[in-house]
Amino acid sequence: MAEPVWDTLIQGALVFDGTGGAAQNIDIAISAGKVVAQGSQLPTQMAKETVDASGQWLMPGLLDIHTHLDLEVDVDPSLTECVRHGTTTVLVGNCSLGTCFGTQQTEAGQNPIIDCFTRVENIPKPVLNKCADAITWDNTGAYMDHFSDIPLGPNIAAFVPHSMLRIEAMGLEASVSRAPTETEMRKMCELLEAALDQGYMGLSTDGLPFHYLSNDPNTDKRIPTQFASFKELKRLLKIVRDKNKVWQTTPIIENRIEAFKYFSLTSGRLWGKTLKTSALSAMEFALMPKGSKAFLGFAKLMNSKFFKGNLHFQALGTNFRIWADGIVSPIYEEMASTTQLIAKEYDDVEGRMALLNDPEWEQLFRDEWVHGRGGFNVATLMAKMGAPDSLVIRDFHLLNWDGAPVSDWDGENFEQTQQRLLRFQAGDASVARSEEERAAFDAFPSPTATEADFMLHLMRTYDKSFRYWADVGNVGNRATLDFLLHENTMPGFNDSGAHITNMAFFDGNLGALKRAQERDIGTVSRIVQRLTSEPAAFFGLDVGTIAIGAQADIVLIDPKALSQHECDPNRELIYRDIFEHEQMVNRSDGVVSRVFINGRSVWQGTEFAPDYGSQTLGRAVRAA
Repeated sequence: MAEPVWDTLIQGALVFDGTGGAAQNIDIAISAGKVVAQGSQLPTQMAKETVDASGQWLMPGLLDIHTHLDLEVDVDPSLTECVRHGTTTVLVGNCSLGTCFGTQQTEAGQNPIIDCFTRVENIPKPVLNKCADAITWDNTGAYMDHFSDIPLGPNIAAFVPHSMLRIEAMGLEASVSRAPTETEMRKMCELLEAALDQGYMGLSTDGLPFHYLSNDPNTDKRIPTQFASFKELKRLLKIVRDKNKVWQTTPIIENRIEAFKYFSLTSGRLWGKTLKTSALSAMEFALMPKGSKAFLGFAKLMNSKFFKGNLHFQALGTNFRIWADGIVSPIYEEMASTTQLIAKEYDDVEGRMALLNDPEWEQLFRDEWVHGRGGFNVATLMAKMGAPDSLVIRDFHLLNWDGAPVSDWDGENFEQTQQRLLRFQAGDASVARSEEERAAFDAFPSPTATEADFMLHLMRTYDKSFRYWADVGNVGNRATLDFLLHENTMPGFNDSGAHITNMAFFDGNLGALKRAQERDIGTVSRIVQRLTSEPAAFFGLDVGTIAIGAQADIVLIDPKALSQHECDPNRELIYRDIFEHEQMVNRSDGVVSRVFINGRSVWQGTEFAPDYGSQTLGRAVRAA
């Protein structure tokens, strides 16, 4: 008998090849990390190992197109929290932040990586310091090269982050205080062009108004990219445009007319050549349910034959649920009062208490809490029309306890707790459900007449040690699938690695597949395409396919288990040794039956292969 020539043969699966075509029952053979054969009933004697995948779905490894794993990948190169959910390629360097220029520690007392990441991505400084200590490179070429020297799990592709590019050319202080000189501008252009030639996907920028620096004296300043003029971006993006790379960005939501002006840079009609543009984000916002329609309508206009654009808004495969630890949450960086609280160092309890008891600050907080939520004024009128000037969730019936300071409150919303408190303060002591709750109610100032009173007492009494969540988008997943299938969106936005105690969407792509499964098998095929070959082609990456000769990054999914999976109840707050800190993660054990990276089986249903994380499997994927 001839010696086997294939390493692995996967038999019996229903195969979604990522092209969007009808799924087929075919076998897949793997050898030396590549897909080498496909067909019906391939001979088992040709393979060293045969995997029976009967009843399973087989598809290319999924792409996570928006992550902030730049720091985690160098302390845990296996990126287990992504891979266990079927992700085999992650994109980093998003939102103008990244590590491709090294630590950039060139100014006394300033650490640009820590300064930029801490508040934008809600990652505590001790965690970031641990990650930054792993950085050994100081240029974009060495950054891409170093991935071959670590036991990388999934593939990784990178953007040049504009904030860090500005810092590299100008220094941190200058980057947040003035325009670049012509010499500095030329240096930025040279660095960007070199990186794009090295295989970076493009340039990432950011326009969200709640992205602030974290170190004195700059805690009231936004990250460097937001100090760039339209002229500066236009000059940098001409390089990206000319090389057919991608601009990743977030909208300037403070001024939507300005946002549309910047997004018009995608137009080949207006600017000579189409600029591929990937922007955040398309979802049904809880306070502005029709808000995304304006951006998607603009994308349709820009992508028309007349304007010759290529603008897509990233879409999440599930509801957008965000947790808060006290007031520490990305949803509160939009309010000036709570931004001042969040700017205090993580352990600066005394500083937060001083601010909470400052009458001037308290009045600002009270004014902001009711802004647009009552009275006869423009802000309230705009909110009633579905176009509020603030997306901060302040409605108590939408804030839900999950880690309450009083155990009786867990499982209910703030409105229910406050209403019971008011009855207690009115003389009905029987509403207190335990001695613990009675003592807590007794401690509230009487009367606690307003929501602001309630929140102020919680913050003054418990600081960050009370926890709750709100769904800020895709509530009930009413419109999620429609966004995932929209011609001007791009699924795969999960924000993995960001906001480590505030949210977790590592399994967001499974949510997208589940939404598709609920409709029909043809929709599953389309969503697989939108999570694999379609984004790979857009970003210029040679992944997302199981064609003959492709790197064997393959996922097997149990459709029965997928039909039972929901993202919300499968989020956990766990202690991660690599961070020496808690992190929110997802669990979908049993849904993803197998994950192959570079032909190696790394995940089997409920556990990783014993040697996973000890050798390099993935690679730095360089954009064509």
